[in-house]
Amino acid sequence: MAIMKLVVFDVDGTLVDSQAHISNAMGLAFERHGLPIPKKSQVRSIIGLSLTEALQKMVPEGSEILHKKIVDSYVECFMSLRESSEYEPSPLFHGIRGLLDRLSVSEKYLLGIATGKGRRGLDHIIESHSLGHYFSTIQTADNHPSKPHPSMLYSALDETGLLSENAVIIGDTSYDMDMGEAANFNKVGVSWGYHSSEIMTPRSDFYVSFPNEIDGILKNIWSDI
Repeated sequence: MAIMKLVVFDVDGTLVDSQAHISNAMGLAFERHGLPIPKKSQVRSIIGLSLTEALQKMVPEGSEILHKKIVDSYVECFMSLRESSEYEPSPLFHGIRGLLDRLSVSEKYLLGIATGKGRRGLDHIIESHSLGHYFSTIQTADNHPSKPHPSMLYSALDETGLLSENAVIIGDTSYDMDMGEAANFNKVGVSWGYHSSEIMTPRSDFYVSFPNEIDGILKNIWSDI
């Protein structure tokens, strides 16, 4: 009997297109502290990191105290935006729902999440799109070091009882691929997220342009499924 495989997904830039909300909240947080509003490209470059590590990259000259204040402001601004009457949840990328449906009904796969989001933010995404039933293991920034540290993936393996040779990380940033490399996971990069192909291709074992390519990639990785 074939061993089950663990398919771990990043969230922002892989499952959902959250850059607009993240950029808006980050801009408001920077304004609150008298800092120039960051360019969208700068914000995209740090999506995937935990907030503290993201601020260290965006404001390298800032103190630890300033970074914490901006993080707190970002969370407050994000919550305020979410409570606005005009707010709509970050949408799933086209084709993601179908991919999750196909993989979750198969007896070959367990699905997981590894995200730089906190649990509260992730729960909002999960509830908004009714995603909870898909995932057997969920790892967030609340309980782990920031990507690319492999802690999230190690915990996913522990919770599912699988080995890294039977696991894959699917993500859109170098942080996902470097995390996967550190944990000896197979690595699938996606083109529809926030890091360029020039950054992603050298770090990925496979690089895909559409979610419906992933089914075939998984069969290429494991000949026993």
